[in-house]
Amino acid sequence: DLIIKGFPDDEDEELKTFAINPEAVIVENGVESQIAPINRQFGSKTLGQRTMAIFAGPMMNFVLAFIVFIIIAFIQGVPTNEPKLGEITPEGAAMAAGLKKGDLIQTINGSEITSWSDVVEVIRKNPNEKLDFSIRRDNKDLDITVTPIEKTVEGKKIGLIGVYSPVEKSPIQAVKAGFTETYFWTKQIFVMVGKLVTGQFSIDALSGPVGIYQATDSVAKSGIYYLMKWAGILSINLGIMNLLPIPALDGGRLMFFAVEAVRGKPIDRQKEGMVHFIGFALLMLLMLVVTWNDIQRFFL
Repeated sequence: DLIIKGFPDDEDEELKTFAINPEAVIVENGVESQIAPINRQFGSKTLGQRTMAIFAGPMMNFVLAFIVFIIIAFIQGVPTNEPKLGEITPEGAAMAAGLKKGDLIQTINGSEITSWSDVVEVIRKNPNEKLDFSIRRDNKDLDITVTPIEKTVEGKKIGLIGVYSPVEKSPIQAVKAGFTETYFWTKQIFVMVGKLVTGQFSIDALSGPVGIYQATDSVAKSGIYYLMKWAGILSINLGIMNLLPIPALDGGRLMFFAVEAVRGKPIDRQKEGMVHFIGFALLMLLMLVVTWNDIQRFFL
């Protein structure tokens, strides 16, 4: 049975206790609402259980990003450092010279090549210079001469031949890539938040819904894989923001749980509610300021 105490309207009245069935419901205006037993209420759970319940929300943002990055890596493949040619662009110098996907580069101008990094370094340093490639294709050794096309990137002249790095497609490599990408973007966002807190970034550097919409629209035009990656980055961003110790956010509630663990008892609910209310009001004010900045940036 479920025990319910009927609190008196007057201090002189007697406190009454009733035993009812746990499945009992209250009917008000024709609508049935089940009475929640204390053992099913959030406040009755242990501190650890409540902490895990609140932490689960932001944690799923990281899990979602991890899964998205795994899918991208599994479909596109994971770049390797093997000195083997990946995809060949149709109008590049490599295609014109006769190089093919899968060619294993052994030497360039007589110098031994042991990694893809070596290939990139030699090509970039020699724009418009003939390079003698010694390659291995179908168990045969071939010599092919390639002249990298000169391109200016960030004010610097480099050579390009129109090839992509080799990739490996395997579930294990995809999982590793998913973890690496998640860790990288989590670290980057934390660095940005740190700079914002220390004043190295101004509030004008923040973007609200309008800025996110504009960025998403731009990324979507680049292709589905870029959009998926952007979704993963946004998910990590949301997870980190939610974990910040700011009232009204999950991180704020976790902060109160930490105080409760130190004190040995929970903070007064009314006081905690007031702190969350003030925090929520400040967040809404910040949202208005950021949204106005976005509108000025993109439309005015």
